[in-house]
Amino acid sequence: MGVPRNDPTDTGGLFIGRRPGTGPVRYRDQPERAGTRRQRVDGLFAFLVLLVEALLCLSVWGPQPVAWLWIGSQVDYHADSNMLGIVVAFFGILLSLFVTLALATRLDRFWRLLRRAAGHDQRDGVMVAIFGATAVVALVLFTFWFLILEGPLPSLAPR
Repeated sequence: MGVPRNDPTDTGGLFIGRRPGTGPVRYRDQPERAGTRRQRVDGLFAFLVLLVEALLCLSVWGPQPVAWLWIGSQVDYHADSNMLGIVVAFFGILLSLFVTLALATRLDRFWRLLRRAAGHDQRDGVMVAIFGATAVVALVLFTFWFLILEGPLPSLAPR
């Protein structure tokens, strides 16, 4: 009987044995090449999936919270309870964030498959980079809105 391997990277985080389906992903050296027309179509689909993923991540920073704040205000109005409206808005924002991230993760996995089908050696996803970039874009837009359009600058400007 051999000595069990206990390196967490080899055992999927367990000390003895490996859970089914937790083995490291092994790619071929190079992706299989299809015809150039098929690669272009796969590349176009990969771009469209990436665009949808970016829009989905961008929605986390604006439309989703605003929608849940509106829903919370409606709950507050109809139930005549400020606390209930705040709780509904808070948990709604959290729920929609988790659902959005789950969808974006699946889209990112699909994007990697499409990129490999298009002939690129794509091993890593870009969801982290997209989420970070959308956070920066949202921060810049919010700062512009807050300081220039609605903040102290319009009230300090001469009339």
